[in-house]
Amino acid sequence: MTQNVDAIVNAANSHLAVGGGVCGAIHRAAGPAVEEEIEQKYPDGCPTGNAVATGGGELAARWIFHAVGPVWQGGHAGEGTLLRSAHRRCLELAVEHQCQSIAFPAISTGIYGFPIDLAAEHSLDEVRKFLVETKAALRVRFVLFDAGSYAAFARVLESMVE
Repeated sequence: MTQNVDAIVNAANSHLAVGGGVCGAIHRAAGPAVEEEIEQKYPDGCPTGNAVATGGGELAARWIFHAVGPVWQGGHAGEGTLLRSAHRRCLELAVEHQCQSIAFPAISTGIYGFPIDLAAEHSLDEVRKFLVETKAALRVRFVLFDAGSYAAFARVLESMVE
């Protein structure tokens, strides 16, 4: 699904290598220039909990923020903090690159195994905190893969406005 936003977040691995899922779809749509830019700018990859920026290639978005979320290890290895950090870094990059809009996937909930309900809580709460703290005029969108993910994020969002 294409998004009309300034920046799209790619759920990346720490090597910033093309993978499957969201990452593979974004790379296929963006074209080879993005992979070339990654190889030039970030030969050492990106640590978990962080994100880096590239141009959007052939996407409508001007930027791709490659966010490295944590692999779920049972919840006792700081996974929540790392997931929050990856979201916050993407939001910081959006401000630095003068973006007005950004689209996130459900980072770490695919092959990395982060439970969707818990990911929704961490992701949405961190975005809310960032927007309140910085007063950034940024439109944030979550683009979710399936009805279960949508329902989890909707439940958390609904509980935040009660």
